[in-house]
Amino acid sequence: MKNIWRVLSRGLRRRCPRCGEGPLFRRGIKAWERCSQCGLLYERNYGDTWMYTIITDRIPIFAGIVAWYFGFRAMNWVGATLFFVAMAVPLVLTIPHRQGLAIALDYLSRVYFPDPSDEIHGGTPVHRANADD
Repeated sequence: MKNIWRVLSRGLRRRCPRCGEGPLFRRGIKAWERCSQCGLLYERNYGDTWMYTIITDRIPIFAGIVAWYFGFRAMNWVGATLFFVAMAVPLVLTIPHRQGLAIALDYLSRVYFPDPSDEIHGGTPVHRANADD
């Protein structure tokens, strides 16, 4: 369990989930393909982190739904605007951290639900041609 928290904290700090040294992103939320320190392939298949990204997006939105359900009502446009800003600003400011968490969760799923063809379990390393490089 201690290792799980370590991996998740590395993701939140936008570092490699395996070694904690290499950066996840080169600019904004554009992820590197591999860790510069340990060589971990961050996203084995394109779209692997989408589920985790959606989950980490919905948790903060759920807090706003709960507030609305338990009685928060905007009585004027100022209150509605403040509520929207209180929901939107944290979502925007935490995008890189939540994306790092999504990569860490994907890494954990690869570790705990092994695929023999995955390179972290001794499979053949994947090299994809990247049009950005």
